[in-house]
Amino acid sequence: MSITTAAKHGALNWLWLAAGVVALDQLSKWAVVRSFALYEVVTLLPVLDFTRLHNTGAAFSLLAGASGWQRWFFVALAGGVSIAITLWLRRIDPVRQRLLPAGLALVMGGALGNVIDRLWHGHVIDFIHVHWQQNYFPAFNVADIAITIGAGLLILDSLLDSRRHGARA
Repeated sequence: MSITTAAKHGALNWLWLAAGVVALDQLSKWAVVRSFALYEVVTLLPVLDFTRLHNTGAAFSLLAGASGWQRWFFVALAGGVSIAITLWLRRIDPVRQRLLPAGLALVMGGALGNVIDRLWHGHVIDFIHVHWQQNYFPAFNVADIAITIGAGLLILDSLLDSRRHGARA
């Protein structure tokens, strides 16, 4: 990519990563819905199960017991965040910054993967369930993994950026 193209479009090329996350997330959920009955459990490892669960809330089933308004709230939130990320990506210099656009694209892809579920099904399909003995952690999916890794990259980028700016002072 030439410097003028990079300056004009910023890091929008990272949107391919967001699209890849959405595709992988939806493909994995399609396979789970096709292969598992609701609440069916298959143990893969002593600490890892696959089980089909439906989550009407957010992370850790936050607001899952609400009356239904949360579905549209999370759809609107994901839409707004995706628009903001797209505008932000356009302003990023992809030559100087690599972690920031990767993190943003992962967060965006994960958010859109889960919003597709909310629109089509009215809930998010979770299927990865980690536990230690009788202690179960909240179930999650590929979109959630992307959001978590993306958030980690954003934190790492922020720490590295503060170090770079601190070194200049």
